[in-house]
Amino acid sequence: MSDGYQTDAPTTSTTHGAKLHARAQEGTIAAAAPIRPARSSTSAPHGVDPGDLVWAETVAGGNYTHKLLARGTQVRFTDLEGDACAHVLVFNALQPFERLNVADTVKVQWQVYPGTGYLLLSDQGRVLASITVDDSLRHDMIYGTSTLARNREKYGDGTAHSASPAGRELFTLAAAKHGLERRDLPASISFFTGVRISADGHPSVTGTAGAGASVTLRFEMPVILLIANTAHPLDPRPGFHSTPIDVVAWRDNPTRESDPLWNETPEGRRAFVNTEDYLTARGIA
Repeated sequence: MSDGYQTDAPTTSTTHGAKLHARAQEGTIAAAAPIRPARSSTSAPHGVDPGDLVWAETVAGGNYTHKLLARGTQVRFTDLEGDACAHVLVFNALQPFERLNVADTVKVQWQVYPGTGYLLLSDQGRVLASITVDDSLRHDMIYGTSTLARNREKYGDGTAHSASPAGRELFTLAAAKHGLERRDLPASISFFTGVRISADGHPSVTGTAGAGASVTLRFEMPVILLIANTAHPLDPRPGFHSTPIDVVAWRDNPTRESDPLWNETPEGRRAFVNTEDYLTARGIA
């Protein structure tokens, strides 16, 4: 008596065949995908216990990712093949209307070119993140990410699932995972593609530092992190270029008053004090 299934179904045209096909994928790891559990990753930085890993993922070129992260978490981005550009947005996970403010970040620190020790500031004058390690030094705080119109004009398409997705379209998808909308997206910071401004005010794209370059952020409050890995809007090449990024995150401690970074500048100290005051009132500092 038949049980209602076609047990020899060779395709996914039946429920049974689809189930067999799906289960056959178990244990298969795509070249660009999250590793779960994160502790099974082989990408733990030197000196970090794999048991402390909370996130490990390879983000393909032209793709995006996102994560809600605890205060004190460190995240390392690595340009695997030398042609990545990680466009990054950070939101206060407790109150997402507070977010990265690139203009204030630059203005308050009197510096448009980030590096180790640089702070990423919110629109409330608080420290969302600090750069703890940077061996790339090829970043951009000025031009943000690409748009649908710009990519359509340059590459012929800029939709999220096209061969040349715009950063703002990818950010929109990532933001939706956290209840955020397109209107919630501010200007972003770009890692791994440098831009320098000449004395006469003209931009010059300095490219990447090559395969293996990395940058590490430490988050000073609970955050929502969005990453869009796509070509920089000023990339001078006619074709679309975007290669994978390795992302690995681990538990660590936030910056304390005893840390030299806290008191490195008067502006930075005020931002850290503002952050501590905000978190202390909520019982998490």
